[in-house]
Amino acid sequence: MRYTLLNIVLLFFASAASGQEILTDRIDDPRIRTVQLYREGWNLSNPVIQQGKGEKLVLHFDLLGDHDEALSYRFTHCDKDWRKSDIFETDYAEGFPENPVEHIRPSFNTTVKYTHYSIVFPNDKINLRLSGNYIISVFSPDNPEKILITRRFVVSEQSAGITMSFNRPGMMAERDAAQQVEFTVQLKGTDIIDPQRNIYSSLLQNGRWDNAKSNLKPAIYGGNELKYNTLTEGNIFNGGNEFRQFDIRSIKQLSENVRRIDFVPPCYNVALAPSESREFKPYFYSQDFNGKYYVATKEGRDPDTDADYVYVYFSLAASTPITSGSVHVLGALSDWSYGKENMMTFNNEQGRYECTMLLKQGWYNFVYSFAGKGGKKEASALFEGSHYETENDYTVIVYYRNPRDRYDRVLGTFTANTLNRISY
Repeated sequence: MRYTLLNIVLLFFASAASGQEILTDRIDDPRIRTVQLYREGWNLSNPVIQQGKGEKLVLHFDLLGDHDEALSYRFTHCDKDWRKSDIFETDYAEGFPENPVEHIRPSFNTTVKYTHYSIVFPNDKINLRLSGNYIISVFSPDNPEKILITRRFVVSEQSAGITMSFNRPGMMAERDAAQQVEFTVQLKGTDIIDPQRNIYSSLLQNGRWDNAKSNLKPAIYGGNELKYNTLTEGNIFNGGNEFRQFDIRSIKQLSENVRRIDFVPPCYNVALAPSESREFKPYFYSQDFNGKYYVATKEGRDPDTDADYVYVYFSLAASTPITSGSVHVLGALSDWSYGKENMMTFNNEQGRYECTMLLKQGWYNFVYSFAGKGGKKEASALFEGSHYETENDYTVIVYYRNPRDRYDRVLGTFTANTLNRISY
């Protein structure tokens, strides 16, 4: 087979791109807690802003300990698969490439001492010029290569219209437990080259990237519309169940799903009401935050600095341990990850799984989830059940790669809720 110089160059860049690291949400310092990124003014929102509309994102986090440290941040533009884009920083960022975190405040009157950091961006020091996927990285200026925090966010052009609907899947095996997301993308501009080949869509359930459906292709294209329907592959999710929740805004009185509160020096300990498996129980609607949490305290004025850290004890009844994997407390409180801090251990004497996590005061959602050995992640239906009626948020992100460009644009995003919108 004969290769032209262009073929060789394209193969080289394709190989290099496929070997690049996929960037994710990470916390690489155990002292850092309660990392949240959301649109300014709405702490339960997804980290998505519209380009050119003056919208801002806010990153919050705490550093445990008596002393603050100087920290800095920078941005990385990524492709649709969260690999570093093949463009220069000056292409997508206007201003200083690295900036110090300036909003730093110590905790006040808390048993656990910490420093609260916050970053509002874009700001007068840095502006993001292009749409697309981005990573914000926080690091020590003394060691810029050692990243402490990474968080994903999206900048959208909103140059495409998106509509969405929800249905029960046609397959009988999935009909009672899953939700099928159908959506239509209306292309508003005329500069889109070969949409069926160059447009890709990602679908997120409750803002999660760990189970996102990526690189979806439309089933139908015509009249400047891309339709993702029952013929689209990859647009079906397990419905799951409404999230379990608990309220630790107060350390002086018992609240929802809190069994007892004890002060065991040096801090407070909160025991939640024991949990039972919901795998075979009928669906029951309850209002929740779809796996998220918000920081709040009844004993202070400013939750950023007045909310205390407490040890929260979780327990899940089980007759025998599961030997083929591990059980975890899952949600935004654990960054949707299966790590050691949120892994449960089995108590043979009590016949239950147990886990203790250090959490900041607030109102939390969570589920119990199973992770198979070898890194295989399982759905939480093993303990929670899965129902087509479950209320969930779904977000569509539409990407476009112009063959002449070296980066993926985000043409539009759209979020809708299934409540009262499921078709039978």
